[in-house]
Amino acid sequence: MPHRVVVLALDGLLPFELGIPQRIFGRSLGSEPLNRGRKLYEVVTCSIRPPGRVRTDADFTITVEHGPEALATADTVVIPASYELGPVYTEGRLTDELAAAFTYIRPGTRMVSICTGGYVLAAAGYLDGRPATTHWSSADHFQELFPAVRVDPDVLFIDDGDVLTSAGVAAGIDLCLHIVRRDHGTAVANDVARRTVVPPHRDGGQAQYIQRPVPDAQFAGTTAARAWALGRLEQPILLRDMAQQESMSVRTFTRRFREEVGISPVQWLTQQRVERARQLLESTDLSIDQVSRDAGFGTPTSLRQHLQAALGVSPTMYRRTFRATVGDRC
Repeated sequence: MPHRVVVLALDGLLPFELGIPQRIFGRSLGSEPLNRGRKLYEVVTCSIRPPGRVRTDADFTITVEHGPEALATADTVVIPASYELGPVYTEGRLTDELAAAFTYIRPGTRMVSICTGGYVLAAAGYLDGRPATTHWSSADHFQELFPAVRVDPDVLFIDDGDVLTSAGVAAGIDLCLHIVRRDHGTAVANDVARRTVVPPHRDGGQAQYIQRPVPDAQFAGTTAARAWALGRLEQPILLRDMAQQESMSVRTFTRRFREEVGISPVQWLTQQRVERARQLLESTDLSIDQVSRDAGFGTPTSLRQHLQAALGVSPTMYRRTFRATVGDRC
């Protein structure tokens, strides 16, 4: 049976975010011989009240055909953002209707939030003692309201096993693609990403989207340096080498780079090399030694340390997860 995803539509919801689970999960098709072309998820939308209209933040309402009882059938519950959270947003507590709806959710159900939908998960106690994220503009308020949550405002999403949270709006796409990748492997996630015309994986976190002072127009950017570095990740790259590509001093280049990207050049290089290693581990049979060299880490020890720090797994375990698990399930 397809994995059942139930999306909880709350008054004041953002239509864009409501459509993300249907688009990503609803269009994910099997790629293995036994399930090729079959839908891998069944997506259902429900309200906290009996079937009927739900307000949006746009100039229209939507009609939801399922009440809160649908939550009892969920393998995964997704909560998009809403601009009408009331005491959830102001006091950190669920309304009576929300609390009653949550009683339908079975223990062990995977819980997912998009943007400020994380407030609902936090108010329900799902995020206590856990890492979580939300839209960068709400991160400080979120942390103040829920001090037991370990808020990380810089990432696009956080996967904490059975509870996953995403940053604002389009980061919900990143998170849903990540879930598909985790459930069914890279090939399925890449396929639905291509048909949705979005990248299968975005580099960096939401720090790059936080509003910052606009750099002075008289100074050049760092785009050329980044393109130059991406073309030779397997080689040693020094900060002064990148600065020379833009005819800047190291100090000026570092400042300009951080203004544009949100992180330091060294952090960015590490991220790109981790991503290169992931791609090689997922899509090739190269040895760990060769992946280490081609990604620019030099040695398997260095690759292992960086992958463990970034993803929490070893290169061998990462490859086993994304290249063998789908075959084993089939």
